[in-house]
Amino acid sequence: MLTGKNILLGITGGIAAYKTTFLVRLLIKAGANVKVILTESAGDFVSPLTLATLSKNPVLSSFVSEEAGSTDWNNHVALGLWADLMLIAPATANTLSKMANGACDNLLLATYLSAKCRVFFAPAMDLDMYKHPSSKTSFEKLKSYDNVMIPAASGELASGLHGEGRMAEPEEIVAFITDYFSKGLPMSGKKVLITAGPTYEAIDPVRFIGNHASGRMGFELAEVAANLGAQVVLISGPSHCTVSHKSIRLEKVVSADEMYHAAHKNYPDTDIVICAAAVADYRPKSVAEQKTKKNDAEISIALVKTKDILLSLGKEKKKQYLVGFALETENEIANAKAKLKKKHLDAIVLNSLNDTGAGFGTSTNKITFLDKNSTIIPFELKNKAEVAQDIFSEILKRIDA
Repeated sequence: MLTGKNILLGITGGIAAYKTTFLVRLLIKAGANVKVILTESAGDFVSPLTLATLSKNPVLSSFVSEEAGSTDWNNHVALGLWADLMLIAPATANTLSKMANGACDNLLLATYLSAKCRVFFAPAMDLDMYKHPSSKTSFEKLKSYDNVMIPAASGELASGLHGEGRMAEPEEIVAFITDYFSKGLPMSGKKVLITAGPTYEAIDPVRFIGNHASGRMGFELAEVAANLGAQVVLISGPSHCTVSHKSIRLEKVVSADEMYHAAHKNYPDTDIVICAAAVADYRPKSVAEQKTKKNDAEISIALVKTKDILLSLGKEKKKQYLVGFALETENEIANAKAKLKKKHLDAIVLNSLNDTGAGFGTSTNKITFLDKNSTIIPFELKNKAEVAQDIFSEILKRIDA
């Protein structure tokens, strides 16, 4: 949600300023570009050098560069235009009062008055100050200017009192901003279920039947869905892929049976389901309790069918938009259409192993999107992140129609 966003962090002179080193680190980790402005007193609570190192940008605190003999000035208008959002944390009673009344006696306030972006502020002050009528007036005036208040928490304060006034924790601030921006996204409020990766079907405690699926396609789909504002459940078989988005809940499974039960557990309240996992069609009829010894020249393993996850979900479908994947080697379109109809799908994503760069173990994929209305849309070879975006673009056209 914050990837590539320019965030201007204003830090004022309160004890909670020490938390901003963690805040900057979290914003950078979330993919944001961060610049920091300190008020004069804020430098007594947190080191400009630390903030500059973490943000990878010079820390600003005055209108004119503080280097000896320099005549360079820090352009508050340019800073305000650069920012995609401005965050003032901690926001002391003094600074909030000045913001509310248009005072402009330092670089931070001048930049605030010049900002064209959304401004968030996280109050931090002692209990009596927080409850004072003048502070409440500042809060209300600032919100009436279309600024966004990140509520203070209740807890032990620097004075020893206990109550409201603690600045929200850095993790809470980042989550608040992320949630705020997710509300305007096209999939905000929707729940998405995605299956990914292979399944491993045990032969004995050491060996298994599996396939070459990496899970990357499913993981990319989960990232795109989360970036579009959805809450995502990602059910993955064994995979080295990882997730970083906080809106993705990863459930790890191993076998087809485990994936079946996990999918059905999460299915009822889901809006969109994409089954991208390469689920084993067969499993050993019996699993040896001990490692099978290499005694004979040949060995036979009786196999039985696994439960068809996609078919079972299709039969129980109510409100869900259900999408499957088909990996084919011949008669691709015909086989995909047959699978779409048989399994009661709304759409299917076709891969052909005859296409170079498609299928398992690659960073790219080449797909054809087919829907239940017989629409067929082929795509060129792309990296899997772009393929995931194409898939959701097609889904959104249909669920919003």
